[in-house]
Amino acid sequence: MRHESRRITTPDGVVLAVYVHTPVGAGPETPTLVLAHGWTLSHRTWTPVVEALADDPVRIVSWDQRGHGGSRKALVRKEARTISIDHLGRDLATVVDTVVPAESPLVLGGHSMGGMTVLSYAAQFPSVVKARVRGVALVSTASHAIPMGARPGETRLMRLLARGLPVIGGPVIRPRSQRAFLFGDVADPRHVKDTVWQVAHTPLTTIGAFYGAISRLDVRTAFAALEDVPVTVLVGSRDKLTPPALSHAIGEGLPHATLKEIPGAGHMLTYEATDTVVDAIRSLL
Repeated sequence: MRHESRRITTPDGVVLAVYVHTPVGAGPETPTLVLAHGWTLSHRTWTPVVEALADDPVRIVSWDQRGHGGSRKALVRKEARTISIDHLGRDLATVVDTVVPAESPLVLGGHSMGGMTVLSYAAQFPSVVKARVRGVALVSTASHAIPMGARPGETRLMRLLARGLPVIGGPVIRPRSQRAFLFGDVADPRHVKDTVWQVAHTPLTTIGAFYGAISRLDVRTAFAALEDVPVTVLVGSRDKLTPPALSHAIGEGLPHATLKEIPGAGHMLTYEATDTVVDAIRSLL
């Protein structure tokens, strides 16, 4: 498989870091799997899945969401005040239009905020979804009504972070708290370390700005565009960030979707339940 890193620019001037993995002998008609990562993370979240699919006849595209990973410098202060999940849906459209051949059928995968990105894309570009998308995997995510602000002062703190300087969290991010909050009953220390690294290298402005965007989330208009598209919804029974009830709400909006709750797993299913995620994607492909 050939690996390529690219920089692409969105219509509103944001530079995104994009990663393309192309199998040997791939042509324009080769299916493409496009993977969107979650809040405070990066494309690295999907690495275990990408590695597991390395020998499959599928082109794999991932990218760092604006303000995250290799794209992090793009989130300026003005943008931090106005950012929404709809921006991310449009970024997904730019990624598809720029790096995926027009003849290639699509399977879309989204983890956490990445799942919201996929749903926003479907809501904004329903005709494209109906014409090109052959399947959707929604992992540890939600369509609306995420319970934010449960801890005292949390919302005010996030607003202050969004207005501050774009410095990374670094030592403020504690491995023990991240493990407790993001993982379930069993967590590989290597996976916790990689997750902590991603969170610690996300600017505090990005963390605060997207907290607000996620708290305002409602992408249920996507359901109409996905009514004829195979959809798999995965969630860990111990997910504290996007609890199982939110995945079940997606299932209610998409009655044809396959919904699987993974016992003992937390929010980081691409690490905690890689085989389950890979099997779901292979079924969609």
